[in-house]
Amino acid sequence: MTLWLISFGLISGITTWLFGFGGGFVTVPLLYTLILTLWGIDSLPGEHAMQIAVATSALIMLFSATITTLKHHKAKRIEWKSITTLFIGIALGGILGAYLALIVEGEWIRWIFIGYLFITILDCYLRPGFIAPTYIIKNIHNTQETITGTLIGIVAAFLGVGGSVMTVPLLRRRGTPMAQSAAMANTLTLPLALTATLTYLALSFTAPLNNEAGFVGYIWLKAALILICSTWVGLKISERFLSRIPDLWHARVYPLLLILVLLVMLL
Repeated sequence: MTLWLISFGLISGITTWLFGFGGGFVTVPLLYTLILTLWGIDSLPGEHAMQIAVATSALIMLFSATITTLKHHKAKRIEWKSITTLFIGIALGGILGAYLALIVEGEWIRWIFIGYLFITILDCYLRPGFIAPTYIIKNIHNTQETITGTLIGIVAAFLGVGGSVMTVPLLRRRGTPMAQSAAMANTLTLPLALTATLTYLALSFTAPLNNEAGFVGYIWLKAALILICSTWVGLKISERFLSRIPDLWHARVYPLLLILVLLVMLL
């Protein structure tokens, strides 16, 4: 188990830095599979496998988003003025999404996760502006941006995925280069990871897993610690490669990785 967690933590760190996603899309399928393997589908953890995966993923994303935001800010890759309203909306949505994840049946969350991936992959390939950006930036009203951010936060926190699969295409279609889109998507993951984690902790007394060793509410502490440490190593490994990937190839690889995650969740 530990070897799997370390390996996938490294992958998560690399994809988080290079593509703006990784925390949720790598760790949620991994944690879901490990929980069913270790405890069995009929156990208490098995019955709540998706909630555990989503809540634990939120804590891991909080760590990785904090680290990447600081590094990208230092490298001046973040246009704060253009994402401030979106940032606030996502923070609000993170609270609502985390609450929904606690009251919806785990199997529903899994299939919604799969459907979300499938739609995103189709969107990348079929709707213009992602693979080959138009570089046309539209004027966005604050109210519209707040609503957009809130919806992103709800979906992302509900599925434990960080929102980058919505924010990267959104920024990309506004003319942002792929490397900068990935950097800003990491920053936009921070508010929902923070509010979602705090919500899971605040509502931890309602979790049926409190009598299970190694859990705080739905957060699996041992897995979270191992994944956080190995994610940090993955971030360090990939840090030097972000600016070296051609923009077109960067955009082409992005949906291919999503297809791989989709196949894992379908197995």
